[in-house]
Amino acid sequence: MGISFIIFLVEKKNIVGERVRQTRKSAKPPITQKDLVARLQLLNLNIDQSGLSKLENGQRPVSDIEVLTLARALKVSLAWLLEGKITP
Repeated sequence: MGISFIIFLVEKKNIVGERVRQTRKSAKPPITQKDLVARLQLLNLNIDQSGLSKLENGQRPVSDIEVLTLARALKVSLAWLLEGKITP
């Protein structure tokens, strides 16, 4: 494990944020943060747009329940959000 990887881990508070943003923006049509917040609320996860922005920027940690709900709201696998792996 290199020093740059360790610095990355210390600076980031989660590993899923970038994939959440990537998935949201690559959707057809793209999903806005406001739309994703609404989807999450329908799944009983209350997060505001500011919280979602911090999550996507790696500035706040993400709970296991949040990761599961994000995967459901974005219609992607947990493996994609956690590891970047595409599953059939």
